[in-house]
Amino acid sequence: MGKTSDLTAVQKTIIDTLHKEGKTQKVIAKEAGCSQSSVSKHINRQAKGRKKCGRKKCTSSRDNRTLQRIVTTNPFKNVGEIHKEWTAAGVSASRTTTRRLMKDMGFRCRIPCVKPLLNMKQRKKCLAWAKDKKDWTDAEWSKVMFSDESKFCISFGNQGPRVWRKSGEAQNPRCMRSSVKFPPSVMVWGAMSSAGVGPLCFLRSRVNAAVYQEVLEHFMLPAADQLYGDADFTFQQDLAPAHSAKTTSTWFKDHGIPVLDWPANSPDLNPIENLWGIVKRRMQYARPNNAEELKTTIRATWALITPEQCHRLIESMPRRITAVIEAKGAPTKY
Repeated sequence: MGKTSDLTAVQKTIIDTLHKEGKTQKVIAKEAGCSQSSVSKHINRQAKGRKKCGRKKCTSSRDNRTLQRIVTTNPFKNVGEIHKEWTAAGVSASRTTTRRLMKDMGFRCRIPCVKPLLNMKQRKKCLAWAKDKKDWTDAEWSKVMFSDESKFCISFGNQGPRVWRKSGEAQNPRCMRSSVKFPPSVMVWGAMSSAGVGPLCFLRSRVNAAVYQEVLEHFMLPAADQLYGDADFTFQQDLAPAHSAKTTSTWFKDHGIPVLDWPANSPDLNPIENLWGIVKRRMQYARPNNAEELKTTIRATWALITPEQCHRLIESMPRRITAVIEAKGAPTKY
């Protein structure tokens, strides 16, 4: 019995003929005078060039381009709405086919990034601020105490509509939701530096200038002592009305605390925003039953923030500045 490579032209012809007649490989091997494995390998080699089996595709390249255009034009539509619009264009396909083709095109259903809503004047000011700070070193940024307020809810499940986008399109303007600066209520104030975090303040009422100055007196000053000791530092805050009030400016002057100039509506530049995100992600499976339990959970999670995490966030400031300059003042996400 010879190997496949030893088969003669006559043997190959006998194998092909008997195979077409539907004979078994055992019978073919006996008739051709070779091993059954040689018959099997020869038949498989011949079969490699045959056309693929399976159902014919129900959509054409033109149909697929139509689908991609529909998704790209309005990425916030759900699969049902996209399928309805696609079939209305004359395409005959199931909803499952629609979802599969969208996946094959690289689209994935994701929660959209949220960006601040900036007008052109604010973008120009943000760009000018970034250019002014582009040469700041890590050592200079480490002298800044960053602060901010954040709203925490008992349930973190409501994250809004999802968006269809491809890999690398997270920052594409058409795949992002716009947000406004001031939410209906603010609950927690916190501060951080490259040395760690300060104590939290839970706000019980609307934050006006008087309330904010109480926060600075009883929480910011202790945080400064904790994080900087007797060393000099610069305080960062956004341009909320309570922060930019004349009486608040007077308070800082009276206490000899310099305040970092800050562009309007630019939470994406503030590393403490990332810190709030870390806390909320760690709390996503917590299920507090009331406000007091929520506060306890926030305090416990905030206490787990390490100085190393804060230091890494502060070190990202030069990259944030560069990103703003490259985006010509447009908001970015870190």
